[in-house]
Amino acid sequence: MEPKYKRVLLKISGEALAGDQKFGVNEEMTRKTARQVKEIHDLGVEVAIVVGGGNFWRGRTSKDMDRATADYMGMLATAMNALALQDALLAAGVKARVQTAIEMREIAEPYARRKAISQLEHGDVVIFGAGTGSPFFSTDTAAALRATEINADVILLAKNVDAVYSDDPNLNPDAVKFDELTHMEVLEKDLKVMDLTAATLCKDNNVAIHVFGLAEDGNVMKAVCGEKIGTIIK
Repeated sequence: MEPKYKRVLLKISGEALAGDQKFGVNEEMTRKTARQVKEIHDLGVEVAIVVGGGNFWRGRTSKDMDRATADYMGMLATAMNALALQDALLAAGVKARVQTAIEMREIAEPYARRKAISQLEHGDVVIFGAGTGSPFFSTDTAAALRATEINADVILLAKNVDAVYSDDPNLNPDAVKFDELTHMEVLEKDLKVMDLTAATLCKDNNVAIHVFGLAEDGNVMKAVCGEKIGTIIK
């Protein structure tokens, strides 16, 4: 199979890593994710990953908690997922590194753009943890930012739904599935693909987004090879 992209940023939601158990790290889902990353890595595709933290922490839980504190807790959740993913990739025989936007030198390298690009060029998978390192920004925004910084060809948005819909398909059976959209349509229709900051960043920097479901085996490979699965936003 011939890859369509040379360098990709794979954005994985924390919920996707939780699998059916809905909380924590599901070992089978992490293994499956690592297998799919290995498949495209073996084709020579340079892979960076941003992982969410929703399987551990969904934001502020009470009005007494400061929003910034809640966001920092979420960043720590993404670091836990990044480490789990790193181990799964190493077990699959793929050299993987974790870089975090908040320094945690004992467990990961601090984020450095040029170092990350060099590692990608040398065939390492680079996992970016701790979001942007600042509160009030989501991991979607972190994905858009990192993709822009490392000059990725596309953001592969791996979710626990298989495409972009006009409404939540789990709640509304009449929700319409989109095969292709422009960045502007995502913003105008207020489609919940990613938050508005992330979507605007992708639009301004002309970064394509491919949304698809992570649960089905082989979907990452299909997306990288340009097969028509999920939704393409460009």
